[in-house]
Amino acid sequence: MRKFLTRFAVLAIAMILVLSACAPAATEAPAATEAPAVTEAPVATTAATEAPAATEAPAGPFTFGVLLVGAHNDQGWSQAHYDAGLYVEKNIPGSKMLYLENVYSGSPSYPGQTASQLAEQLVSQGAKLIIFNSDDMKDEALKFANEHPDIYVIGASDDWTWKDGKNYQASANQVDIMGRMEYGKMIAGCAAALTTKTGKIGYLGPLINDETRRLASSAFLGARYCWSNVLKNDPAKLAFKVTWIGFWFNIPGVTSDPSQVADDFFNSGYDVVLSGIDTTEALVEAKKMHDAGKDTYAVAYDYKDNCNVAPDVCLGVPYFNWGPAYLETIKTAVDGSFAEGFQWNAPDWKDINNPDSSAVGFVKGKGLSADASTQLDGFIAELAGGLNLWTGPINLQDGTTYLAEGAAATDQQIWYLPQLLEGMEGQSVPQ
Repeated sequence: MRKFLTRFAVLAIAMILVLSACAPAATEAPAATEAPAVTEAPVATTAATEAPAATEAPAGPFTFGVLLVGAHNDQGWSQAHYDAGLYVEKNIPGSKMLYLENVYSGSPSYPGQTASQLAEQLVSQGAKLIIFNSDDMKDEALKFANEHPDIYVIGASDDWTWKDGKNYQASANQVDIMGRMEYGKMIAGCAAALTTKTGKIGYLGPLINDETRRLASSAFLGARYCWSNVLKNDPAKLAFKVTWIGFWFNIPGVTSDPSQVADDFFNSGYDVVLSGIDTTEALVEAKKMHDAGKDTYAVAYDYKDNCNVAPDVCLGVPYFNWGPAYLETIKTAVDGSFAEGFQWNAPDWKDINNPDSSAVGFVKGKGLSADASTQLDGFIAELAGGLNLWTGPINLQDGTTYLAEGAAATDQQIWYLPQLLEGMEGQSVPQ
């Protein structure tokens, strides 16, 4: 009987081995692919993409995820955040970035999926901190933070954790970060005023909200100051018009075409266009007009290398440098000292282009004349010395007094600006 059982067992084992050999192998979850260099085309995928590994030896892994409203190499807002993630990887040994791009409401890349759901996808791949990089994801960032108290959250441009703000919501695992781009926009407006020959400056705006109103208005304040105080021109002879396209970048069939908006400016006597959107249409169209014989220029936005798109017509670019703030905040997540907070970070006035310390910078373009460059340096020095253009008298667009003579705006009055300013043309509120 034992001999029979033994033979039976041998035959059974053999059958199992045969069947096992014929069965399909178990599939592993696909590994995150390596992100392309910023000069390459964006990765068109709904899978989280892993950025290049930090060059230093890892001292313990920490994975963080970034939800980008645009493409990681858009030469604008999203690329500035992507580069900040690479900066974190470089400076925190063992850290690793995952990201998803083109995340916005109604994005065809993720039909039916919300930003908070996409954040959960990054968490499933190991992310312990998520950066929501756009105001478009503001509500989703807070929702995710509340539903995932064990995951750290950074909301770029949000104000949920600003205790002195209008929208404060207690969120122990969230930090909101924004750069004081108001200064960068003032410098941009000054560069435009120092260059225009027609006295007509156009502003290519995205959508209308508190952020975009205060940034467009800051550009106007900078332009008016340099037009009047540096060039000694009549302020009444400066035209400053804002046209909004409806979102941060062109969405065919949804927004106005930013190329057409820029062309409309140039074709109606505006010889300088300031960009307030995430992409480079203002520069591209300025170059086309310039190549056709018009004396046209543009000021780029968001990304430090933007002037490379059209160097000869670029007056400069005010840009965000998210790296230092992200680095310090993620370090607190790594060491366990992370705490709710709000950051509105100013330029480092000792060197506004210091990559390790300045949240906001300005790179001059080749289109800026030598005289204008010198004058612009003087204006920047004035800002560094304490010049505050958000000082009354300042009226809102409808003539209402916003700041009385000599009154300096509070942070809340600047952040929550309800209208454009008197002297500006364009919509103040969405229709």
